[in-house]
Amino acid sequence: MANELKVTLKKSQIGRPEKHRRILVCLKLTKTNKSIRVKDTPEIRGMIKKVSHLVEVEDIN
Repeated sequence: MANELKVTLKKSQIGRPEKHRRILVCLKLTKTNKSIRVKDTPEIRGMIKKVSHLVEVEDIN
């Protein structure tokens, strides 16, 4: 079974660059304190790295 990540949006996307907002929409993080579970892939890790100052990440086994 693949590892999963729990990603939570901790800061608002208001006033952020368009690129950051598009990444959050792709991750389906539309509201503050909303959490999602995603598979741990290099693509997802790259997206999270771009908006790391806005989200909190936890590893789920």
